[in-house]
Amino acid sequence: MLSGPAVPPRAPADQQPQGEDTPLKILVIGSGGREHALVWKLGQSPGVEVHAAPGNPGIAGLAECHPGPDALAVAETLDVDLTVVGPEAPLAQGIVDRFRAAGRRIVGPTARAAALEASKSFAKEIMLKAGIPTARHVTVESAAAALDALKTFPLPVVLKADGLAAGKGVIIAHTAEEAAAAVQQLLSPGARLVIEEFLTGEEVSYIVLSDGRHFVPLEPTQDHKAVLDGDLGPNTGGMGAYCDGRILTAAAQQTILDTVIEPAIHTMGAEGIPFTGFLYAGLMMTADGPKVLEFNARLGDPETQTLMHRMASGFAAPLMAAADGSLAGARLTWKSDPSVCIVLSAYGYPGTPRTGDLITGIDDAPATVFHAGTRRTARGIETAGGRVLGVTASAPGLASAIARGYAAVERIHFDGMHYRRDIGAKGLKRWQ
Repeated sequence: MLSGPAVPPRAPADQQPQGEDTPLKILVIGSGGREHALVWKLGQSPGVEVHAAPGNPGIAGLAECHPGPDALAVAETLDVDLTVVGPEAPLAQGIVDRFRAAGRRIVGPTARAAALEASKSFAKEIMLKAGIPTARHVTVESAAAALDALKTFPLPVVLKADGLAAGKGVIIAHTAEEAAAAVQQLLSPGARLVIEEFLTGEEVSYIVLSDGRHFVPLEPTQDHKAVLDGDLGPNTGGMGAYCDGRILTAAAQQTILDTVIEPAIHTMGAEGIPFTGFLYAGLMMTADGPKVLEFNARLGDPETQTLMHRMASGFAAPLMAAADGSLAGARLTWKSDPSVCIVLSAYGYPGTPRTGDLITGIDDAPATVFHAGTRRTARGIETAGGRVLGVTASAPGLASAIARGYAAVERIHFDGMHYRRDIGAKGLKRWQ
């Protein structure tokens, strides 16, 4: 059932004969903070040569960057051993299908499998078939049907655009007027809208790496999606995250694996759409147990920054195993120190961000600074997107990691810089 690569398997990086003539070449596709963190982590493995397409100024300090629209051509020219896809858009557009058709090893889901993220309605169908706990919902295709459906939901109510929306296609409406306005904003002609009940609890991001049949879990993380402190304001792609081994108990993680992850992987396989790559479950930990808010078909951003900071084991070998369909028995190990990522965003984000503001202080920051929306010009590093930098730090305790991260933030400046000041605060409150 697994659609494996059309190339012979190669030994993992830690089993390769060491030497400059036999590097394991890995290509990371993307240009954001998630991809910078992946390059940073993979580059720490001996015998690994990392490339990026297109990359960003931060990645350029660690790996060779290859601009241009055709990542497959880059992979062919370099003859890379493995490609890892960061963003959701190329996955939904079928980049994994193209690479596999060309006989190239790649980590990620096919376009059909990536519909778990690209189509909220498809994801809900899979959840229903798999018996995965989720919110009560309806899918509508017209404004009139949406307004009728809204009458059956108590307030607040959640409205979700069916397609990809870079983390900003969700509106929580607290009044009937807000709900009606959200319908007009999110429901474009010919598209679908998912309306669902509002769930109460604490959100957790849970990600696994899958080869289509087997999977290995990553540590749980907690994202901060709203633009303002206290989870106020519109949703963003993520304003920060933290990773701490105490976010979920071992029993809670096992429940998630048994009721969410395993049923999803099994059902996708049974449907003839094996899921390979990173399956991200956005969960609400309710009084009745974990319920799925959404599935993503890739690593989260900024969750990846905290995960790569905490990962103790190498990452190249598990990624190779996932691409080869041989992930059974693989495991990842983690450092005990919690990690925190604070996103610095541009003026205007999550609306239209202002670009071209000069960034100073990156090199003085006592933390790992992952680039996201940046560009290099004659003046230096400038803002070039909404989420600009991800300041990431680890320390023996969560409070110390938070303090270290914000101390590093104080060294960085660009006009209009905005960031939340409460990243990780929920964890501190929970464990006081």
